Amino acid sequence: MNPHHHLAGQGATVLDIGDDVGALVLYTDASLAGAEIEISPAVNPTQRQHVAVHRRPHTDAYAAVYPNLREGRYELWAADGTVALDVVISGGTITEARWPRRVA
Repeated sequence: MNPHHHLAGQGATVLDIGDDVGALVLYTDASLAGAEIEISPAVNPTQRQHVAVHRRPHTDAYAAVYPNLREGRYELWAADGTVALDVVISGGTITEARWPRRVA
């Protein structure tokens, strides 16, 4: 069970990265606010996790933040079950990507 916290997305996001652990910031359009976008390691697409898209108040951007990702290639999944985007995560860094406009 993944309960939704009523303050999620309202403040700063703290990331614990380093060594072989990185993070992903996925920017989206405002139309995806509240949407949950799944991510999985490319080598194991059934091992999915999801986070919600929130408006980030300090930048007015809309983004989903995936913390604590082991370095490697990941796939982000569209609502229709297809892979919408591939990203590579490096340890000790924050990777930034943009959700494709053609995918809802």
